[in-house]
Amino acid sequence: MFTAHHLKAIENKSTPFYFYEVDLFRATLASLNAAKGNYHVHYALKANANPVLLKEIVSAGLGADCVSGNEVKHALDNGFKANAIAFAGVGKSDTEILRALEAGIFAFNVESIPELEVIHELAKKTGKQAAIALRINPNVDAYTHKYITTGLEENKFGINPHEFDAVLSKIAQLHHLRLEGLHFHIGSQIQDLSVFKNLCTRINEINKWFLQKGTNIAYINAGGGLGVNYHEPDNYRIPDFKRFFDVFRTFLDLQPQQVVHFELGRCIIAQCGSLISKVLYVKEGVTTHFAILDAGMTELIRPALYQAYHKIENLSVNLPATSKYDVVGPVCESSDCFGKAVLLPPTKRGDLIAIRTAGAYGEAMSNHYNLRSAEAPVYFST
Repeated sequence: MFTAHHLKAIENKSTPFYFYEVDLFRATLASLNAAKGNYHVHYALKANANPVLLKEIVSAGLGADCVSGNEVKHALDNGFKANAIAFAGVGKSDTEILRALEAGIFAFNVESIPELEVIHELAKKTGKQAAIALRINPNVDAYTHKYITTGLEENKFGINPHEFDAVLSKIAQLHHLRLEGLHFHIGSQIQDLSVFKNLCTRINEINKWFLQKGTNIAYINAGGGLGVNYHEPDNYRIPDFKRFFDVFRTFLDLQPQQVVHFELGRCIIAQCGSLISKVLYVKEGVTTHFAILDAGMTELIRPALYQAYHKIENLSVNLPATSKYDVVGPVCESSDCFGKAVLLPPTKRGDLIAIRTAGAYGEAMSNHYNLRSAEAPVYFST
């Protein structure tokens, strides 16, 4: 919700830019910490790695979930403790693995037998022992967009159950690896909490299988995926973290001394950020009107990449929304469109436009296509 205070903070700023509500972000972190109890949460840097925001996350006591060597370095450079950094990803390079080994991270989330072999070889060469968690593909449908579903057999992520015996046999031969956890992540932007109940059922089955094989698992990493409400950002500013964690408290069967970790990103930061743009032109088409902005898919690629919805607001006009516009950017691609038939007040050149719920996978996924500006500036409000 843009208050007079927020509007004052963004007036006369050169567009496009990202605008973050730090007070809302702090409230979100406080709500998360109040709800998680003795669970451990690693923040997914891929959602947003802005250093100002990472400072708040470190202050809140969260760990880091990284999916590249540069994210591991960025986490360390911004105050995350090495023993709170989990490193995931199906394609870790030797350089990335060596960097994480040298830092002494909490764990590698390992996704294949070849990766086990490579991490072991590098750990042996450097005289290290690598703590690992096996990323399991539980074949649980997240019922979300196919591009952000990660827990089905058809996806590239994780180790399938038919490989379990071979994996344990291989680990027994690799003395520079220490198996400590089982890692699961089934997708992103999940709003139906029954999906997480289904995940718990599979975790329980797989956890029991390893126990029966005489393998003690110190922790379960249940991943992330909790979604946010893109359609009504003002009514759902902070996710219901308690309901989310209560699913796992109710349905997860842990062995004595086992602890639980999560890797949450979008739900922590998404509602705290907006992309602010300006109308360059209003163009009348044959069947529709176009509001052409100075922001494009180079600043926020989600609508072009995932057909994602973001609420769009005209901040300059305090009138009823009576006109429909295709809200588009300047990039030379027909997919450079933020929304079709968007109901707005009568809109004109120079009006400020807010594209809401852009704190996650917005700034982090910005790019330079069409040789656009290197990056949009960022402003904060407290």
